[in-house]
Amino acid sequence: MIEQTIKPRHPKGLWVLFGTEMWERFNFYGMRTILTLFIVNALMMSKEQSSIIYGGFLGLCYLTPMLGGFIADRFLGNRLCIMLGGLMMAVGQMLLFFSASIFSSDLELAKTLLYVALGIIIFGNGFFKPNISSMVSSLYPKEEKNKLDTAFTIFYMGINIGAFLGQLICPLIGDVVVNGVRDIHAFKWGYLAASIAMLIGTTTFFFLKDKYVVNPEGRPIGGLPSKNDASDYEEGEAQKASFSNTSLIIASVSFIVLGLVFHYIFGQNIIYSIIYGSGLTLAGLIISDGSITKIERDRILVIYIVSFFIIFFWAAFEQAGSSLTFIADNQTDRNFFGWNMPPSMVQIFNGIFVVAFAIPFSILWDKLRAKGKEPISPAKQAMGLALIALSYFIIAYNVKDLGNTGLLAVKWLILLYLIQTFGELCLSPIGLSLVGKLAPKRFSSLLYGVFFLSNASGYALAGTLGSILPATGEQFTESTKMGINLQGILDKKIVPTADQIRLLTEKKISAVNPSFAGVEIHNLFQFFMVFVVLCGIASIVLFALTPLLKKMMHGIK
Repeated sequence: MIEQTIKPRHPKGLWVLFGTEMWERFNFYGMRTILTLFIVNALMMSKEQSSIIYGGFLGLCYLTPMLGGFIADRFLGNRLCIMLGGLMMAVGQMLLFFSASIFSSDLELAKTLLYVALGIIIFGNGFFKPNISSMVSSLYPKEEKNKLDTAFTIFYMGINIGAFLGQLICPLIGDVVVNGVRDIHAFKWGYLAASIAMLIGTTTFFFLKDKYVVNPEGRPIGGLPSKNDASDYEEGEAQKASFSNTSLIIASVSFIVLGLVFHYIFGQNIIYSIIYGSGLTLAGLIISDGSITKIERDRILVIYIVSFFIIFFWAAFEQAGSSLTFIADNQTDRNFFGWNMPPSMVQIFNGIFVVAFAIPFSILWDKLRAKGKEPISPAKQAMGLALIALSYFIIAYNVKDLGNTGLLAVKWLILLYLIQTFGELCLSPIGLSLVGKLAPKRFSSLLYGVFFLSNASGYALAGTLGSILPATGEQFTESTKMGINLQGILDKKIVPTADQIRLLTEKKISAVNPSFAGVEIHNLFQFFMVFVVLCGIASIVLFALTPLLKKMMHGIK
């Protein structure tokens, strides 16, 4: 009798999804730590090129969940999409391993393999990402949806245990520096480790899904959509989306027009234009569905509004893999208790801090909820934006007086990752939970796709912002060796000769300062203040909108 009445705090299926996502994040974050360094040092591309590739790759990784969510909701179901996506990502990482194995003998083939590998990983992530997140919500009975913030925070801890392991192991074996010289042939081992991790995660899910990934009544969740049970839906809720031919045609035309506008008017590259155009088009298409009620429409609009603001969070947060890694590499004293950390490993502190603080944050939300003082989800996310603005404000003032050759103490980057982690825990798992609470079931995976499109847009913006990183220490050192006064050229006090421009170009050093929104960026202080302003304004506006969003959520907290 006791066994029948006492239920575990969280279903066992949560831990299966936790473990599956953990290995997938090992794969993703592990390769991310060494990707830009591999592109610059082994494939001989510029930092600006690597930032654009990095931002485009991340953006497309979070664009394809729209496709994966649609295919899952309409045809294959969550389970098959998760396994298909996992296998594709493992193959993609293996192709990166081959690229990193042959670049010294066939550079062009290695570059081709890089693009093919990233393409396969992008589509694999699209099948995997929205479907595993969607399944978390289905594990809980309708009367326990208030547990989702805590459940997703625990799930998010799994994500970051994987991120921590990937950011530890892949740099240790893939970013090897001996006597100050990087072994560019070691990158392949990091990619091999990432591929093996993805195979472990996919295999784990395959063997445990039928026993544990079930709804409160014990029925497997995430199967073929044609076999869904009517009891899985809210009373009176439509079980199938109803898009008219007219709305589909309008959506197709809108996508083309928006893509052209972003490309030709706003000057975005083709990939970024596709990302931004897709996000707006899909959002409009879902709202056009004829079966949506007023309450459902209001709740979906809350998802859209919050998704827009978190674009700025991810644009700032994802500097970790590009500009912050280059700063860690070139203008940071990485001495950590007597050990000189590899630059790609400095990111590891984010994973460590998430693992350390995810449970305390989930306990905090539980205690505040018990006292009736828990902030609603949009307010938590506004806090996350405020925290990331604070982190960049602190780092901006610590680089202000570095000059061209001064070194930033690694403790300031560690502090930045700590504050950003607190912001992440207020924003990312809460956003996942918010979609699970507000999304009608027939749109569940598709609306997770929309939510991840905001990540995609943020990552695309991260690539654009990462490319405006001004010259850092090693570039001034390199130009001095060539007898060129780079600072004088950048300050427009010296007009470079044709030979000097040629020498700088060969070393992939720009002779002009980058600019953003018409403002020239002269130094790291100004670079970091861009993120302070963007995230600070976004936080203030989202806080101001919170009372309106609360009404639009119609009782869901």
